[in-house]
Amino acid sequence: MSVLTRCVLVLVAGLACATPVAGASPASDAARLISVAPGPGRVVELVVHSAAMAKSVTVAVLPAPDRSANAPVLYLLNGVDGGAGPTGDWRDGGNWLTRTDADPFFAGKQVTVVMPIGGAGSYYADWRADDPVLGRQRWTTFLTRELPRVIDAEFHGSGANAIAGVSMAGTAAFQLALAAPQLYKAVGSYSGCVSTSGPQGHAIVNTVVSGQNGDPVNMWGQPSDPLWAANDPFLHAERLRGLVIYVSSGTGLPGSLDTVNGPGLHGDSMKLLDQLIIGGALDAVTALCTQQLGTRLRDLDIPATVDLRPNGTHSWGYWNDDLHRSWPPFARALGVG
Repeated sequence: MSVLTRCVLVLVAGLACATPVAGASPASDAARLISVAPGPGRVVELVVHSAAMAKSVTVAVLPAPDRSANAPVLYLLNGVDGGAGPTGDWRDGGNWLTRTDADPFFAGKQVTVVMPIGGAGSYYADWRADDPVLGRQRWTTFLTRELPRVIDAEFHGSGANAIAGVSMAGTAAFQLALAAPQLYKAVGSYSGCVSTSGPQGHAIVNTVVSGQNGDPVNMWGQPSDPLWAANDPFLHAERLRGLVIYVSSGTGLPGSLDTVNGPGLHGDSMKLLDQLIIGGALDAVTALCTQQLGTRLRDLDIPATVDLRPNGTHSWGYWNDDLHRSWPPFARALGVG
């Protein structure tokens, strides 16, 4: 049974989707650029060594068109598989560069787009303990302290950053924004659930991490550990004040892209069935999460764009549209004309 299927079984049993992220991590600012190589299209592929994780990470970058001028940075995070394919390469995986039009869409915009590869089932968090299977997970440190220094130095970063993620990474984007409050101007979640504490969060985290053969206890401890609540952006939403916020989700009902000729389906009726059943169930839950977050932000008088679409499933075609819709407020936050 796939991770995604197990998630749906958990969700349809009455549990809300939740995706935890950062925990405590040792201080580390050290990272070094190992290599730079051209990729397909405009992609520049970096290999960056993370001192915090003691390993090298592949990072796919779409440089701003004017490489000689300063540019803000948009970090795009992938979902449960970290964007890697069966071979471990992003080129045969499901991610922002293979499943959306991010490359041509940003081609004329003075912004550097950065997509880290890896972190499957990690929630892009700093885990409290090394995992026997997944190893050392210090993604919060890497993404907020190590990688930005490399990107800014290599691509003339302006110091203005935004971050967004799909599904599992939706919560991660919000938690990273809380972990580094001075780093980001804008944050976005597409078909994600921000809340991480309580039995709902525990259930979905256990399902996803276990599906990658990891031990969820190594992330934030037992369900009674206060780290679960400490890392819940829903509970700490007041700290989001001042950020440009964009959250979106479909409702799970079939939409215009849920056809056999829809994006990424290539006429495959079995893929369509999976998208309708599994993807429909997932976005039915994230719709509730999105609505709840919108209410929470409204009660706190924190401005946010909450785009709850009347239909649509948990799939890349809709996230591509969400990226387009979220770009205008992100661009204003980043100072991109």
